Amino acid sequence: MYYIPLMWYLAKHPDRYSEHTRYKVGRSLIRMIKRRGRITTISTGKEFLPKDGGYIMYSNHQGKYDMLGIVSTHDRPCAIVIDKKTTKEILPRLYTKLVKGQKLDKKDPRQQVKAIYQVIKEITEGRRYLLFPEGGYTDNKNNLLEFYPGSFKIPLKAKCPIVPVVIYDSYKPFTINSIKRVTTQVHYLEPINYEQYAEMSTREICDIVYERINNKLT
Repeated sequence: MYYIPLMWYLAKHPDRYSEHTRYKVGRSLIRMIKRRGRITTISTGKEFLPKDGGYIMYSNHQGKYDMLGIVSTHDRPCAIVIDKKTTKEILPRLYTKLVKGQKLDKKDPRQQVKAIYQVIKEITEGRRYLLFPEGGYTDNKNNLLEFYPGSFKIPLKAKCPIVPVVIYDSYKPFTINSIKRVTTQVHYLEPINYEQYAEMSTREICDIVYERINNKLT
């Protein structure tokens, strides 16, 4: 595959290539995967994405295609906060390196704090991040699992917009043993600006984002 060695090269030399260039190559690989896998992803709500500055997207989690589906519909570069265990698989590991995302080691609290503060710093500098607050997925299909309130410390510190993201049928690619075409959905919901949640606790913010995503799912 042409894109894999190219992505490794760009990931090893991030300072030689712009974030836009690296992101473009990553999306090219995703387009190829979608084409070969007969996957179509439709999106709504892109007009809600903030035009300026950094922000963080919180999405429900269903399967291995989730990140690919969102990135394929998100035109501007976005990095990801990902469980270190997930990066044992080549594509998540490669994409995380390519866009200079952050890995969280759940067995190392000190590393988690360091990574989270790096995300906060980068968002305040204008970067965009994607995070799955469920922390993982099972065979939950289109059902929502519990969110981890601690993940919402990031926007409180970064004072940035929160964009809830809903994915639907994203569990079907890579799990359903069929050659039939698969259609998944990505819905960007109206952002929650800092002024709207500044006085809230992480639990309260978590509940609001959970409710908005769940309402769209159901």
